[in-house]
Amino acid sequence: MEDKLNKLKVLLSKHKNAVIAFSGGVDSTFLARVAKDVYGDNLLLITATSSTYPFYELDEAKSLAILLGIKHRLIVSEEIDIPGYADNPPDRCYYCKSELFGKIKHIANQEGFDVVFDGSNADDLKDFRPGMKAKHEKGVISPLAETGFTKSDIRHLSEILKLPTANKQSYACLASRFPYGEKITKVKLDRLATAEFEVRNLGFNQFRIRSHENLARIEFTPSEMDKAWAIREKLTEICVKSGFNYVTIDLKGYRTGSMNEVLTDSDKKSYTLVNLKKL
Repeated sequence: MEDKLNKLKVLLSKHKNAVIAFSGGVDSTFLARVAKDVYGDNLLLITATSSTYPFYELDEAKSLAILLGIKHRLIVSEEIDIPGYADNPPDRCYYCKSELFGKIKHIANQEGFDVVFDGSNADDLKDFRPGMKAKHEKGVISPLAETGFTKSDIRHLSEILKLPTANKQSYACLASRFPYGEKITKVKLDRLATAEFEVRNLGFNQFRIRSHENLARIEFTPSEMDKAWAIREKLTEICVKSGFNYVTIDLKGYRTGSMNEVLTDSDKKSYTLVNLKKL
């Protein structure tokens, strides 16, 4: 673990300054904390606000930037206004990342920053991630992935560094909760954000609410399934009040990228960049 951390710092030190695409999640917060040691004040965090980024995540990102003592800027990157994005094709993430990284890269170039980083880790390379293509097109670098950091590594070191995100629920944008082909609207996104906020306040550590038109399919980890079943009436009440008509608990439990399970290997190859570009 110490070797990985040293490699990360060596990689970062190849640049005089940097901008980090900052969501306030486990990965980008850890990267920001390490980058602060390397760059000092020559570092900028940029967070993009949009309908797919819920208010509670934005509030946490602001608080974390203050805690870390790093300059923080908010920009608007409204994905659902991008032609084709709201139709929710399998490469939806490409449209989003192309827009986001294009805006961040423009700011970095205008203000004299050497490089733009994102918080992708080594585990992300194993999943279907069409946004990787946009990242490479815009010249954005993923230091954590490049140095082999897994999510488990990041959580372990975050705990040592006393970061409040060490045990934070893994987050993905709200658009990832919809089956491919289902139209994404602001009303649906707001409904989903409200329901997840209320369920999270019940004390669940890791879960997802997947939106299938008027049905909410909730994924819980196996360790929290009994708790979820015990308060199923409360969960139903929350989801119905948020705007869903039907509520179900997924017996397969929580897993990342569950909406990708309908895609064939051929589908995935046609939409993603296979090899991570090396520095």
